[in-house]
Amino acid sequence: MAMHGLSTLLVRFLTLYLGLSTSLFALSAMGLPAASFYARLLTSYAALVVCACYGVFIALLLRPLKRHRIVQYLTARSFKYSMRLATGVSFEIVSGKEYLSTSRPCVIIGNHQSELDVLFLGTIFPPYTSVTAKSSLKLIPFLGWFMALSGTVFIDRGNRADALKAFQGAAEEMRREKQNVFIFPEGTRSYANGPELGAFKKGAFHLAVQAGVEIVPVVAANYAGVLNVGKRRFRAGRIPVQVLPPIPTKSLTVDDVEELTRTTREAMLAALISLAGSPLGQKARIHAQPVTPIHATPCVPRPAQC
Repeated sequence: MAMHGLSTLLVRFLTLYLGLSTSLFALSAMGLPAASFYARLLTSYAALVVCACYGVFIALLLRPLKRHRIVQYLTARSFKYSMRLATGVSFEIVSGKEYLSTSRPCVIIGNHQSELDVLFLGTIFPPYTSVTAKSSLKLIPFLGWFMALSGTVFIDRGNRADALKAFQGAAEEMRREKQNVFIFPEGTRSYANGPELGAFKKGAFHLAVQAGVEIVPVVAANYAGVLNVGKRRFRAGRIPVQVLPPIPTKSLTVDDVEELTRTTREAMLAALISLAGSPLGQKARIHAQPVTPIHATPCVPRPAQC
């Protein structure tokens, strides 16, 4: 009886959720931008939950076979196609795609703009790649379970010693399992309205140097024209992505991390600016004032680096 009541409640909730999303899409077709925002927001959350459940299922299935290291790749691709179908939003690699498959293991890094970056990962993730994430995320139902089962490296950002220990363990695992790791070096979402990068934390670069593996920078164009949370804008569009050539670290030491971080950020910022006028998706709205030369680009202060 209890199960029947729970099933009935779940069906009613899903019916209401689907009906509300459909109604909002209908209103957005009538020219109401806010309706488009909430319609795609609800649809995105639904797609994320469904894909996370799928990820948990295949992780449970593949872990006993020791094939769980491809789970994040499979789940990422499912989210990519789900979002393209349900919302009309997609990322598209316009150059350098071959770099994602020729360097393994490696540390892949990307610019961090908003919650939509989950879809960004859905496009760029190669097989045998895992993310790093805040320790608190493992407590989230479905998504946290999926991340824990599929080999995510959880980092306690509030504890420097634990974070460094986690990176050391990740370096050893990368070499042993030939496992890639993805990190957002900015550490937090920028919600930028133009081609901007925050200061980079050094954790990803320490990890690459410790593991002696290449760094593969990946840059997504600014997509404020597709998603802008502050302005309640969320519309269909294709967002261009550029994969930069791998950066070797084998001959580097901890003393080189500062310079490695700086030069990598400069290269990614140059690519971000060049993508602003891409014919794909929206064109990023560059600020009216001249862009500061790359060699003098100021870094926005961020919390202490790990």
